[in-house]
Amino acid sequence: MAQIFPQSANTLSKVSIIVTLVVVAGLGGAVFELGADSSYATNQGIARTQPIPFSHTHHVGSMGIDCRYCHSTVETSAYANIPPTKTCMNCHSQIWVNSPTLEPVRASYRTDQSIPWVKVHDLPDFVYFNHSIHVKKGVGCETCHGRVDQMSLMSQKNNLEMRWCLDCHRHPEQYVRPRKYVTTMGYVPDGDQEEIGRKLVQEYHIQKLETCYTCHR
Repeated sequence: MAQIFPQSANTLSKVSIIVTLVVVAGLGGAVFELGADSSYATNQGIARTQPIPFSHTHHVGSMGIDCRYCHSTVETSAYANIPPTKTCMNCHSQIWVNSPTLEPVRASYRTDQSIPWVKVHDLPDFVYFNHSIHVKKGVGCETCHGRVDQMSLMSQKNNLEMRWCLDCHRHPEQYVRPRKYVTTMGYVPDGDQEEIGRKLVQEYHIQKLETCYTCHR
């Protein structure tokens, strides 16, 4: 019986199998990368439903309340505290006292039961992040959290992935600002950012920490 396929068909079949595997692996990797960076995976840009529709636009943008009034531990603690109900009632015992929207606040104050706020910037348990050291080194609130003064409902501005953190750790001069402007929204440097940043890196003794132990303890 005459040979149907030429001898070269064996080589072509092997090559086609290898090429197919490479293409499938490449497509799988691309899908994984796209999926890992999607808002579905990172929660980036997704406003969370809260028990009370607290508006940073109103409180920070319109009223000019400093971040540290509510998040009072950011300069001294690893954690940015969620303000206790008493902080809310400092104002709302006098204004909007009959608002149905604020009834959960009043109920929390009466019963001494915490409001079950939903955490927006929720890092994995294996990541160590210290708010106080970043504030002391001149990292602005908006650098990580975005323009909260323009957020009616709080959402996560950045993806919080490791490479995003490392970009700042490797090039701090591009991001740091004078400490007095840490809570300033819409900060504009008075000159060239990198030139100012290099001076602050020296003044604040900022190290370019990239070791695993820096964030994973």
